[in-house]
Amino acid sequence: MARLVMERSDVLPLLGEAFREHGYEGASLSVITKQTGLGRGSLYHFFPGGKAEMAAAVLENIEAWFEREIFAPLRSETDAQAAIDAMWEAVSAYFQSGQRVCLVGAFALSDTRDRFASAVNAYFERWIEALADALGRQGHDGERADAIAEQVVAGIQGAITLARARRDAGLFERVISGLRAMTEK
Repeated sequence: MARLVMERSDVLPLLGEAFREHGYEGASLSVITKQTGLGRGSLYHFFPGGKAEMAAAVLENIEAWFEREIFAPLRSETDAQAAIDAMWEAVSAYFQSGQRVCLVGAFALSDTRDRFASAVNAYFERWIEALADALGRQGHDGERADAIAEQVVAGIQGAITLARARRDAGLFERVISGLRAMTEK
């Protein structure tokens, strides 16, 4: 039975999971209709540009969540350490202790990299810049703050990959704990 969806935004989490599970190339329209419970007509109603528009919308949705939950607080919170601590909690929950694929990272590694390069680059740049800003407010000089932020974001991505490959959620939390220590002043 077809699923009743009221708004385009209702479809985005379902599409995100389809792309996480199958990758961009593997998420055929058949897979997407099965995963979302929507017919092709409904999908094209919401996304006239097809699968590319679906993926772009999912990336925008992820970007919006990270902007609201992580980037903006890192940039604006007067207590930089509180904002960084909140980032760690959000990251652990969002990636389900390393058991949930980072879709932006997956797109960066796949053959779709060039198609979504600007969105992928913007996501990682904004995260690094926002974290570096908070680290600067903690008292790190600009160069050191940039280096720590870059290492932390890269470490999070690596921890996701390694924890999933080894099927070890504890590994993700151990790596995150080490990275977290780098951000404490």
